Amino acid sequence: MPVNLTTIIDLIRYGASRFGAAGLTFGHSYDNALDEATQLVLHALHLPHDINPVYGQAHVTVEEKKAILALFERRIAERIPAAYITGEAWFAGLSFKIDARALVPRSPIAELIEAGFQPWLGDRQVQRALDLCTGSGCIGIAMAHYQPHWQVDAVDLSNDALALASENVLRLHTPNLRLLQSDLFSALDGERYDLIVSNPPYVTRAEVAALPPEYAHEPELGLIAGEDGLDLALKILRDAPAHLEDEGLLIVEVGEAEHALVELLPEIPFAWIEFKVGAMGVFAIGREDLVAHHARIRELADAR
Repeated sequence: MPVNLTTIIDLIRYGASRFGAAGLTFGHSYDNALDEATQLVLHALHLPHDINPVYGQAHVTVEEKKAILALFERRIAERIPAAYITGEAWFAGLSFKIDARALVPRSPIAELIEAGFQPWLGDRQVQRALDLCTGSGCIGIAMAHYQPHWQVDAVDLSNDALALASENVLRLHTPNLRLLQSDLFSALDGERYDLIVSNPPYVTRAEVAALPPEYAHEPELGLIAGEDGLDLALKILRDAPAHLEDEGLLIVEVGEAEHALVELLPEIPFAWIEFKVGAMGVFAIGREDLVAHHARIRELADAR
């Protein structure tokens, strides 16, 4: 055991160096070695994530150091994302329970939620909202948390994911959210919404095969969407008009599949959203535009 590591900041620096030397991949809530090392150190010490930096100079005990180094070794040996080790991930300023039943929350849609979906909603009044492919429940629960006057439905195909989402509903106290098991819209006959938000699977089979080992800990059901990543997105575009109010808005994340979608449907006026870090493959589109181009969308979706 290294003997010269005595303070919290010593261990964070050491962990980040070890992670860098091991060639780990980051991108599950945290995008760099220093932040993941910090997360693991604070978890081992039972300290809050927003602790005052002055405590970085605090000394750790021998037993605390052993616990921290054990987490570092597990992160390196198993290539498991830190969020799965700690069982916690932060999304839209909220703490979610997370485990291998669902993807680690990391969607840029968090930024939209905290901004009240403006300017994209405009003066639309939202009474009912839908989170399609909810996974851990992060998007739907965050919407329900920040907009307590909305009635939010959150659906997923995976019963395992819904079980995790139900734990997060209790964790974050969102009585205005309802969880439903559904293959996209299949169990939502007659349900209509003012806003539909979805972060569906959008990774191609080839991309999944090439992903770093960290991603192998996540359920494939939450990642793969055919040869071009658009199998689910096209079905959402096809079926959304039947579940949107006349002035309703659809927001969908398709990531790198943005280019394939624009190539398939160049005539559709997708509004690609810019985030603080730039473009992230998330579009907004109104019901009227989906209806106007429904025939072409249906043709492509039906062929999947």
